[in-house]
Amino acid sequence: MAPPSSASPVALSRPVAQRKVRPAADSSESYRRRRRPRPRLSVSPPPKKFRSMEEIMRVAKRVELPPDDDSEDDGNDGEDVMCEQCGSGERPEELLLCDKCNKGFHMLCLRPIVVRVPIGPWHCPHCSGDQNRTIKSFSQKKIVDFFGIQKGSEVMVKCTSAQDSRKRRRRCSLVFHKRRRRILPFTPTEDPRRRLVQMTSLASALTALNMEFSDELTYMPDMAPRSANCAKFESGGMQVLSKEDTETLEQCRAMCKRGEWPPLMVVFDSREGYTVEADGPIKDLTIIAEYTGDVDYIRNRQEDDCDSMMTLLLASDPSRSLVICPDKRGNITRFINGINNHTPEGKKKQNLKCVRYNVNGECRVLLVAVRDIAKGERLYYDYNGYEHEYPTHHFV
Repeated sequence: MAPPSSASPVALSRPVAQRKVRPAADSSESYRRRRRPRPRLSVSPPPKKFRSMEEIMRVAKRVELPPDDDSEDDGNDGEDVMCEQCGSGERPEELLLCDKCNKGFHMLCLRPIVVRVPIGPWHCPHCSGDQNRTIKSFSQKKIVDFFGIQKGSEVMVKCTSAQDSRKRRRRCSLVFHKRRRRILPFTPTEDPRRRLVQMTSLASALTALNMEFSDELTYMPDMAPRSANCAKFESGGMQVLSKEDTETLEQCRAMCKRGEWPPLMVVFDSREGYTVEADGPIKDLTIIAEYTGDVDYIRNRQEDDCDSMMTLLLASDPSRSLVICPDKRGNITRFINGINNHTPEGKKKQNLKCVRYNVNGECRVLLVAVRDIAKGERLYYDYNGYEHEYPTHHFV
């Protein structure tokens, strides 16, 4: 007989049954106490007893609106709102209600015109305090950096020789002036401190619109390339800027790079927005500035709400037509306003003309004075110089 230690492997692999040891009789009470289930803590509270609506209305205080509020909001939902400018309640989809005074204004009756419904709260010009907008101050160093003014003799002014000066004086004679109608360079303000004030007003306006200063046409990668700005694409041809006038244009550009600007000030008006005033006398046929900004195809700007786009090229092929968009980059031409060409009074205010020229094969847009302009007079030109499509009957 084999010893107990030599048990077969099968017998050793069987599990040994574990018996539960019941507590002794004397410890049965402690066992029951230990096994008794604990009371549940998440007992739902008894349902609340809500008051009926009749009981609430019996004890609620009665509120009465003032008579003015009752008369203004009697269930018409704004049907009786009138425009404070024209006094008409027509075109309710174009009426904007001020969130402060609750008065109505047509988008086209406001100055400046509102081209789309504002997002968020909107205040009328009387409540927004725009008429008291102050001009931001700039130091001389910031002005130099902002406009990229070149110092010293880095920029040479063309037509400065004695022979060229004599030619220019002969061209500016009365008989020659009437026959040839040559454009003239602007005469900058002599006082450098006053010129700093003029440039400060422009820098403040550009900064308020989050714009960069650019005195040239800019061609961005996602817009029209420079090769698209070709004057030969113009439908019917474009007038060519003469050699003498091209020299005058380059002379004006060179003066601007040196910080010698036309005598102009950018001011803010509560009815017209930013506008430009003459800070000194300006002669007839004087170049005011070249219209600058980003060049893009017209087809890309069909739904654009920018109110300052300028036609650059009207090509025979509409897909090649170009516009200047001064919404991100531009110069003082961005703030020169248009006239109301539907009224005799509006036409009398025009003192500038927008002219498109072929300059060395490229299209350029110039603003030129059409009469003598006195100091303090605001500058205006006709927005519809070519297409007659821009609505101006709501202009001041």
